Amino acid sequence: MTVHTETQNMPFSLERPTSPAEANHFCSTLSSTMETLLALIENETDLVRGGKLKEAGTLQPEKARLIHEYTRGMMCAKEHAVALGNMAPAAAQNLKRQHAEFQPVLRINLAVLSTAREVASSVVSSVAKAVGAQQRSTTYGPGGGSASGPRAASGIAVNQSL
Repeated sequence: MTVHTETQNMPFSLERPTSPAEANHFCSTLSSTMETLLALIENETDLVRGGKLKEAGTLQPEKARLIHEYTRGMMCAKEHAVALGNMAPAAAQNLKRQHAEFQPVLRINLAVLSTAREVASSVVSSVAKAVGAQQRSTTYGPGGGSASGPRAASGIAVNQSL
């Protein structure tokens, strides 16, 4: 296998394996990347469920790196499936199984993150409405009528990056 500039940051080569040893190394390294990513995603899910959003946010750079490695590795495995299956059938089968087990965990993580985002948005909306209500005048306006309508809340900033 030859190493190109694109593959220097990857823990495995993206080139087609030419020997059983290379095929086994690719599969075991990609499997290790998947295990590390799975552990990180489960940790993130637990932190978000526990309300520790700031801690969960610190995992993002490592998660992004691992997702990149996983995605590139799976694309490469798909591209070289025949070679991997011929040279390392047990390792290739293990990758398939591990990939299938990974999908439900990823769905759970996405659901938890989505729920956390919705809750945060709801809390911010409630606070904005409460602040807007506090700014409403409780006196009568000119001519004995009610004062002008409520003003929009000011001074609330929302970080949509989560």
